[in-house]
Amino acid sequence: MAGELLIDEPQDGVRRLTISNPAKRNALDHAILDGIADAVRAADGDGTRALVLTGANGMFSSGYDIGDIPEDVFAAEAEKLVAHPFTSAIDALDATDVPTIAAMPGHTIGGGLELALACDLRVARDGIKLGMPPAKLGLVYSHTGLRRFLHAIGEPRTRQLFLLGRNVSAREAREWGLIHEVAGAEDLDGFALDWAAELVANAPLSVRGNKRVLRALLAAEAQLHPEVEAELIALRKACFASDDLAEGVRAFAEKRPARWQGR
Repeated sequence: MAGELLIDEPQDGVRRLTISNPAKRNALDHAILDGIADAVRAADGDGTRALVLTGANGMFSSGYDIGDIPEDVFAAEAEKLVAHPFTSAIDALDATDVPTIAAMPGHTIGGGLELALACDLRVARDGIKLGMPPAKLGLVYSHTGLRRFLHAIGEPRTRQLFLLGRNVSAREAREWGLIHEVAGAEDLDGFALDWAAELVANAPLSVRGNKRVLRALLAAEAQLHPEVEAELIALRKACFASDDLAEGVRAFAEKRPARWQGR
């Protein structure tokens, strides 16, 4: 059963996008990711002044929905999910002039964390965990995703997050710069909507203009030689066909140590 993206407008000028996939801890599937991309792009032209991205069922997102893909089509289907609808959702968040807030009511893992990091502002409920598990799964993460973490938390913390694969608490994530604020369990929605109201009240030309300047500055720092970029893309694509990624996903689902083969 596919997940869904719930959309409402809790305040004038504010659109809230809520990830809902309760059977899979809000895993990101095609329907959810396509919904995010479409909703974010639509907001640019319909008068929306702030976007809030959050999760239902006490969870933000557990990341890519690759756990139930059959082994005989795993490589193609896993790569297809990550390379297309996920990239489309991230690209839409990167490109929008509308200010965005990620409000994390529960654990935020893997692709869910990158999705939150693509938002301008991030607030998390106290007590939740945030993490990047590629090292536990056998996944080579995208160079564009790793660059996003380098910009947000620097090289030492990015190495710690991706090479160890450990989760961090919301309070530790705030110290790192991974999130901006920690809110109490009952205060998260109000906190995010207060920020949204403040964004709506600010000068739209200033908010959109400053986002455009930031986007251009970050893009200017992100240039790679085409041959190097092609190599990094091929490295990531190859991991989807590896025995280790299939084993890592199985082991994660079965809650046992993975038996790595290095191929």
